[in-house]
Amino acid sequence: MRIQNGYKRLPVATGTTILTAKPFAYVLRSVYRNERCDHCLQSGKLLKCSACQCVYYCNRSCQQGAWSIHNTECANLKRVSPKVVPDVARLMARIIIKLNQGGGEEIGYYSDTNYRKFKDLMSHYSDIKKDEKKMEHFMCLCSVLFGFLGDIPMPNSAELMGIYGRICINSFNIFDLDMNSIGVGIYLGPSIIDHSCAPNAVATFEGITIIIRTIEDLPCLDWSQIRISYIDILKTTKDRRAELQSSYYFWCTCKRCEQPDIMAEAVKCPNKSCTYPCSSDTSICQKCHTQFSEKFKETFDEVSDFTAHHLQNMKNMAYLDVSKMCLKKQEGTLHPLNVLHVQTLQSAFDSAVSLQHWEEAESYARRLINGYLVYYGEIHPLTGILYLMIGKIQLYLEKPKQALESLKKASLVLTVTHGDKHTLIRENLKPLLHQATMEGL
Repeated sequence: MRIQNGYKRLPVATGTTILTAKPFAYVLRSVYRNERCDHCLQSGKLLKCSACQCVYYCNRSCQQGAWSIHNTECANLKRVSPKVVPDVARLMARIIIKLNQGGGEEIGYYSDTNYRKFKDLMSHYSDIKKDEKKMEHFMCLCSVLFGFLGDIPMPNSAELMGIYGRICINSFNIFDLDMNSIGVGIYLGPSIIDHSCAPNAVATFEGITIIIRTIEDLPCLDWSQIRISYIDILKTTKDRRAELQSSYYFWCTCKRCEQPDIMAEAVKCPNKSCTYPCSSDTSICQKCHTQFSEKFKETFDEVSDFTAHHLQNMKNMAYLDVSKMCLKKQEGTLHPLNVLHVQTLQSAFDSAVSLQHWEEAESYARRLINGYLVYYGEIHPLTGILYLMIGKIQLYLEKPKQALESLKKASLVLTVTHGDKHTLIRENLKPLLHQATMEGL
């Protein structure tokens, strides 16, 4: 673990790494269990654990690194096979195993002198006890745990719920270089950081190591003022607040949530040359004074409901034809920066990439950028990754000059969010920049 700017009163510049940490406990998402190392989460040539036949490792070094925990779970994974233990249940099991080994004394520093232990993490015990859905989930997990862990000593029910609560409130999604969630982990020091929908820091990952970096200049390193986003902020204020209330039991009062949320639900002005974001409740454009038809509100609600329904159905798998159908229906109704339109463009882009329809993917990505700049901001990992993907696609389409422009924009963002020594910069971005420069000559 590393902490920078230990002297609290020193100013902190944009793009400063203020904390790095290894996880207290973590799991690889089960959907990747045959594709990634269970220890370092990297993909590549893998070797199966000869004992349980359920997990894979890069090499003997990774297997030895995982052995302190896997030694206990190995026989149990084999016993319940071919059943796959749910991710949260396996993470709970690993925490129980670690606590049984004395891991409760492990310390995660977030400053030179301040630290957290696992017991210091908030569990929201009383909130979870009143939450019907969470309690149902918890009871299901307990049933799985008792069947999975067998003779391993188990905490009492209150302690088990405390572990579950700490996972619900404090876990981080572990992302790969493309910002896909490949694992879930508990990080002791970083758990001190509060949420904002307008964050001044971001969390990125180098393998399983979490890296917290600033995305704006700060007068000093004051942990009570450091904010990251706990959720995807490409949502309306209403939806963000609802998700935060449901998942973390607080009502967000950040500066973004307290401001009017006109753009996220904006309608398109009937005047095709006007780009002003109008409210769905208005009868006239406030900028050009064009009148809306009497049935416009009804049409807007229908299009919004139609889009929201299909986006929900495509939550785990985006379909290009469905995305196109939604985009077609939105024409002339949803403003280009309406959050549903931006989410649909995201879905169309993802599915076009998956199908290797590169021309369409580039087109959707270029339309998507403005939405990213509005909702994520100019300096955000996802904005940088989108520029990087556009550059990659443009190189494939033999557009080196356009690719170079996109990759330079990616560099400006990712150097801040990841740092110039990050694998993403060294092994992905820099070679692409060199290729685009050479091909553009």
